Amino acid sequence: MKIHILGICGTFMGGVATLARAEGHEVTGSDENVYPPMSTLLESQGVEIQQGFAIEDVPADVDQVVVGNVMARGRPVVEDMLNKRLSYTSGPQWLFENVLKDRWVLAVAGTHGKTTTASMLAWVLEYAGMSPGFLIGGVPENFGVSARLGDTPFFVVEADEYDTAFFDKRSKFVHYHPRTVVLNNLEYDHADIFPDLEAIKTQFHHLLRMVPGDGLVLTNGEDVNLPSVLEKGCWTPVQAFSSTPTADGWSARLQDEAGQVFDVLLDGELQGTVSWSQMGQHNVSNALASIAAARHVGVPPEHSIAALAEFKGVKRRMQLRGEVQGVRVYDDFAHHPTAIATTLQGLRRSVGSQRIVAILEPRSNTMRLGVHKAKLAESLAEADEVLLYQPEGLGWDLHDVSESLGGKASTYSAVSDLVEYLAKTAASGDQLLVMSNGGFGGIHDQLLQALEARV
Repeated sequence: MKIHILGICGTFMGGVATLARAEGHEVTGSDENVYPPMSTLLESQGVEIQQGFAIEDVPADVDQVVVGNVMARGRPVVEDMLNKRLSYTSGPQWLFENVLKDRWVLAVAGTHGKTTTASMLAWVLEYAGMSPGFLIGGVPENFGVSARLGDTPFFVVEADEYDTAFFDKRSKFVHYHPRTVVLNNLEYDHADIFPDLEAIKTQFHHLLRMVPGDGLVLTNGEDVNLPSVLEKGCWTPVQAFSSTPTADGWSARLQDEAGQVFDVLLDGELQGTVSWSQMGQHNVSNALASIAAARHVGVPPEHSIAALAEFKGVKRRMQLRGEVQGVRVYDDFAHHPTAIATTLQGLRRSVGSQRIVAILEPRSNTMRLGVHKAKLAESLAEADEVLLYQPEGLGWDLHDVSESLGGKASTYSAVSDLVEYLAKTAASGDQLLVMSNGGFGGIHDQLLQALEARV
């Protein structure tokens, strides 16, 4: 089959392209943002990519167009597709019909931690010799790719609540028909799609309606919003997990403040001790979810615990990009106040009194709308210094956040000024935590180069 993907360079759609090629389909695609690493990865697999969304880039003999959710009515390529009566579908629907339909799907949903938890789970199954397929919204370091078909019925998918396509406004995850579901947490996000938290809860309820009675729902027992989702209706056994000790379900007993050594408990009984390189209580929760989900498909907890000791993390999730003259530069995807706060707390517990400098670009659609601006200063409280980047087109002024943080915060409108300031002020032992869900103008490499150039 000849497939053309509109919006191919997004992580999800790039994963779909990878899976389609693995199934033997001829794949082409187009996107406005064609750049490495996704562009080079796809080209290495024989996928021809065009910059932009020109009508003529869709092959005349295409069998099916897979439409990403970046596409909207009014775009010439969309109007041409509809006028020509071309066969089209969404990425999530293509994934279900061509990959997931006859497989045991393990879906990881929630506002935070989906990518990391899905990566942990895929690695645990791999370590257990189960060779799972997966599609993850990031690149697990243990695999080096974000998607693969796998060799067994098991498939791990990051289950996003974002909408599916211009012609299907349901959440992506309702297409996946999972048998094992992780509900990591639930907060208000995606303000460009959902009017309020209740609208997101409804979509999570729709997900639970599709889980079979012989499946399993794993829910974060510490989350305040998930109980009301379960109360809407759940026809599947439920197990809870918690990062603090509980008598029932999965829980953890921390052996150090950073969460790098912790006991795993099931109904209060010790299953083993995780000792690993990850940090933060949020990652302890993610680990428990992956252990519990893996157990549902037959992996004993002790095997999962051994696997997590060799888990290398995920690119752009507290990824250490480099260290120069004792200054560490991290890259993190945090783009929501809760994610920012938990990331900083984890780093603080790991580095103690060493100076943490938080460098934030508010780039997500929800951030750009200013929905979370009232919570932003509080989420950055653990940092010793905060540098805020005011990107062009941001609909609100970051100076209010800066003032709320007092003398430890400042605002910049140019990446080069940020880099120049840090090159002058960063000292050995400093932790520079760069947070953005975009490229942030290549600030990580610029910082490392500027630090290396210091006399």
